Amino acid sequence: MSSDKMGADTVSNSTATPSNEKPPSSPVTTNEDPISNAIGEFGRWQFQLTVLLSLLNIPCTWHIFALTFQAADQNFWCAQTDNFDHISFPEWINISGVFTRDDEKFGYNPCAIKDLDYSQSYHDLLLESENVTTTRPCQKWLYDTNNFGDTIISEVGPSCFRFGRKRALMGSLVCQLVLGAGVAASPWFEGYLVLRAMLGFVCVSIVFSGFVLCMEIVGGKWLTIAGISYLFPVPLGYIAISGIAYYIHSWRILQWVITAPTIIFLILWWCIPESPRWLLTMGKTEEAMEVLKDAARFNDKTLPANTDKLLKQSVSSMKEDSGKKVEVLDLWRTPLMRLISCVQYVVWFSVYLVYYGLVLNLSNIGGDVYVNTVISGIVEIPAIAMSILILLKMGRRRPLCLTTMAAGVACLVTLAFPQGSWMTISLAMIGKFAISSSNVVMPVYTAELFPTKMRNLGVGASSVPAGVALILIPYLWDMEFFHIHFPMVLLGVSGIVGGLSVLLLPDTTGLSTEVN
Repeated sequence: MSSDKMGADTVSNSTATPSNEKPPSSPVTTNEDPISNAIGEFGRWQFQLTVLLSLLNIPCTWHIFALTFQAADQNFWCAQTDNFDHISFPEWINISGVFTRDDEKFGYNPCAIKDLDYSQSYHDLLLESENVTTTRPCQKWLYDTNNFGDTIISEVGPSCFRFGRKRALMGSLVCQLVLGAGVAASPWFEGYLVLRAMLGFVCVSIVFSGFVLCMEIVGGKWLTIAGISYLFPVPLGYIAISGIAYYIHSWRILQWVITAPTIIFLILWWCIPESPRWLLTMGKTEEAMEVLKDAARFNDKTLPANTDKLLKQSVSSMKEDSGKKVEVLDLWRTPLMRLISCVQYVVWFSVYLVYYGLVLNLSNIGGDVYVNTVISGIVEIPAIAMSILILLKMGRRRPLCLTTMAAGVACLVTLAFPQGSWMTISLAMIGKFAISSSNVVMPVYTAELFPTKMRNLGVGASSVPAGVALILIPYLWDMEFFHIHFPMVLLGVSGIVGGLSVLLLPDTTGLSTEVN
């Protein structure tokens, strides 16, 4: 993650030492920022690019969330043999059905049929089946397609820094288009899994590249405002795909529909510039100057006469300040850095587990998954808006602690109500509202806690446990075999532990760029 992206508003040019262990300070003023000096902190140019880049979140959200509908759980039954395809399904179950009993339930086993000679007549089999206890594996199944239509289960279940923000973004869009089409056309379940995994990485790359570019064209308080506003299309994506999936009951057609819009976004190659900050980092002052000229013209501003000189001075200053290369061990060299690193791992894991545990398991919470998805998107919009005020006025540590704990408590309180009841769903949405705010505040707070030279490494290392949480989430509701409430208990405890852990961190309130 770029040091300009989330932390350009707070920098410290030296890592913490045992004798002076405190979080980074010394806010950067706009006088030290040649980019903001030249084109302003925020104007029409920045607004237009922020809106365009934020729209990239919608197809990425579709791809990430589509699995909720494409691989939804469905009831299924062992299909009739060819000579009995004319009888009704209840009649078929009467002669072939295998029923199992355990301590909690008595139900139909869809993976086996009674071991009978099905070449006999229905009447003979009906009499014989009453005394047969042996079974044999089912070879073919029928699926309940009333709610979700054809799903993947029913059909096949049996370099952002080096290449620049713009190139990384456009390259990822091309990959998203190719992989999305590959997923839709995949004839094998194994191929589907591989392509889905690759598509997930690409979608994250698109969101990351767009966010970095968005952050590197604004300055001052707009780093916070634009950075969080960039996420507003995410809940809109949830709402949109719920409507799309409601009318399209075929997972392949749904995949084609959510992939096609990527073609439109390829037009951005001619609409968006390269990040002027990245160009300066690479020493390309002439190219940066051209971008700034276009931006100033669009913002109805006149570039200062000494802009070119200031850009070259900035490049020289970055070279002089490059210093010793930061290593992973720097995250553990001092007590403060060890504390920050360890706590961040807990917080990132907890927030991601609770956030995506709720988002990607709406069908398991109960109620109508389409309605739940819409409500989930609606509650996230004010949560994102509220986060702007939190970051500008209320600090980081205490709000992050409270929202994360509130999400955990909401998950635990669901245990007091029947699964699928309106109270359970309401509490899950309250938890989603709270954790959505945490999900926005957390990256900004993390970026401010690490000194400038360590910021990229610190944020990147903190996101590794988040990736572990994402890997675990698909198996979350499979843990119901321990106890039906185990998944929500795990989310609740994770939220509370993560929230309390935040209190161990130093506060960075007042270190963000001050409003002029």
